[in-house]
Amino acid sequence: MEPRTKSPVLILPGYGGSGPAHWQSEWECLYPEFHRVEQSDWEHPDLAEWSARLEEAVAAAVAPPVLVAHSLACLLVAHWATRMQRVVAAALLVAPPDPAQAGFPSVLASFGLPPRTPLPFPSIVVGSTDDPYAAPAFGPACAAEWGSEFISAGAAGHINAGSGLGAWPAGLALLRRLTR
Repeated sequence: MEPRTKSPVLILPGYGGSGPAHWQSEWECLYPEFHRVEQSDWEHPDLAEWSARLEEAVAAAVAPPVLVAHSLACLLVAHWATRMQRVVAAALLVAPPDPAQAGFPSVLASFGLPPRTPLPFPSIVVGSTDDPYAAPAFGPACAAEWGSEFISAGAAGHINAGSGLGAWPAGLALLRRLTR
């Protein structure tokens, strides 16, 4: 039953939130000290609102937190980092979606293309070779622009509940690596 991390862990689900079978939700059940950043509307995300909630959560943390973002929340972190007012220890950014890809939902338009500037904290971007929301080159490109390490999860879809990862032990290992 590991992680006890030195830093607080903030869970940042993407569009729609992370349901009970998602690895983020499983981590919250396994580790009650991990805290989800709740958004007022998971189905109609607004970058300004989501950024304000993230800023509030980071401000409320007892120490600089580690952010664990999935999908749209990766874009949230990249945007928020350009004007953040609080210190963050690190970020695990899993399955960033490509807003320029055909079929990107119009309800997510406020997020637009992510900034192309290095993040001011250590980070790992995890991508999949068969993510339906991003071409295989998108994750490595984000990692290069954000100054992040890139890890390929292989053919793992959108690295979500549909990927059948359960509590995703490989992701926990990456989190442990970030918190050392």
